[in-house]
Amino acid sequence: MRQPDRIIRLRTVLARTGLSRSTIYRKIAEGTFPAQIKISANGAGWHESEIDRWIADPAGWRATMTTTDRMDASRT
Repeated sequence: MRQPDRIIRLRTVLARTGLSRSTIYRKIAEGTFPAQIKISANGAGWHESEIDRWIADPAGWRATMTTTDRMDASRT
């Protein structure tokens, strides 16, 4: 059976990537790092699999397109 994708917090992301907090948020704004997901009213984290994908290929990482993204892209 496949393990569910864990949600990891900022401290873990910092340790795993070696990036600073400001660099992570700058890269999110540029679209070159996975965006956070809201996990509670005051909390956010990242899907561990997305961070693993970024670590495997930081220069080539692109966000996974959702069905809505694909539909929007096909309209242009």
